[in-house]
Amino acid sequence: MTAHASHDSFYGVAGVDEAGRGPLAGPVIAAAVILDPARRLAGLADSKTLSAARREDVALDIRGGALAWAIGRAEVEEIDRHNILNASLLAMQRAVQALGLAPHAVLVDGNRCPVLECPVRAIVRGDALVPAISAASILAKVARDAEMLALDGRYPGYGLARHKGYPTRAHLKCLQRLGPSPVHRRSFAPVRALLPEGGE
Repeated sequence: MTAHASHDSFYGVAGVDEAGRGPLAGPVIAAAVILDPARRLAGLADSKTLSAARREDVALDIRGGALAWAIGRAEVEEIDRHNILNASLLAMQRAVQALGLAPHAVLVDGNRCPVLECPVRAIVRGDALVPAISAASILAKVARDAEMLALDGRYPGYGLARHKGYPTRAHLKCLQRLGPSPVHRRSFAPVRALLPEGGE
């Protein structure tokens, strides 16, 4: 995270987005970004439209050029306890609270808002329409991809680095063969179906 002033200072608008609602494994990760209005960052777009290499490059520019940025997350246990929607909102809330600057407003991608101390508005397709949300989308995706690469090393055999936990055919085959790992979301139907009686 970077910041250029104390938490008592209020700055502009923060964009917020998350990555990892759909996967069967791993945390959901959110990012919050306050862009510098005096600096124009090239390449801001919905993270899903960028190649992995391009995302990495743009993420470096965002981290170096934003007024503030932060990452928040909700772990697999929290996803299973609260459901994926509420866990995503929790990760967003944590990202905003971790900012070194307090925004006077927050814009969130989607149609649901986390509970925050400042005004917050949800914007459908905000990751393609609002530069600060696009920046958050990119940071969240890059952070989560790095997380899944690390988890692939800890739990080999599932291909987590390749499919990032999404329910691809290859992933489902590995799940059938190996059973769920500790980082698989037990509340998600394809994982739950493979659990013994009692759900552990």
